[in-house]
Amino acid sequence: MKRILLVTLLCSAATAGFAGEHMKVSAPAALCASCGTVQDVHAEKRKGQGGAAGIVGGAVLGGLLGHQIGGGSGRTLATVGGAAAGGYVGNEVQKNVNSKTVWVTTVRMSDGSVRSFEQESRPAWTAGMRVRSSGRSLHKL
Repeated sequence: MKRILLVTLLCSAATAGFAGEHMKVSAPAALCASCGTVQDVHAEKRKGQGGAAGIVGGAVLGGLLGHQIGGGSGRTLATVGGAAAGGYVGNEVQKNVNSKTVWVTTVRMSDGSVRSFEQESRPAWTAGMRVRSSGRSLHKL
């Protein structure tokens, strides 16, 4: 009886050791901290830089137009006002001429935060795709 009990215990121990050794459950894969899901992709127009060329060109044209108005001290005031207004308008025109279109991608990251990424060319991903961020750029997974 003692021998049967001893054999049973040894068999149980051997089976438990085998099962524990060969049936290990692997740990879940770590979440990618720099990965996320694209929520939105859209184009936005951004104004470019103004500069001296727009300001000077606009001021000259505005001054010439202002000089055509009135006489005496009124003409001087109109010339100065035209130059100031022309400089402002010329700068805004230059900003519009130098404008560019950028693509904005909104991504919900694995940690739940939402980040936006900009690029000049149309991206290769669409809403719902998984991406990985690398600094200020994105890559498809």
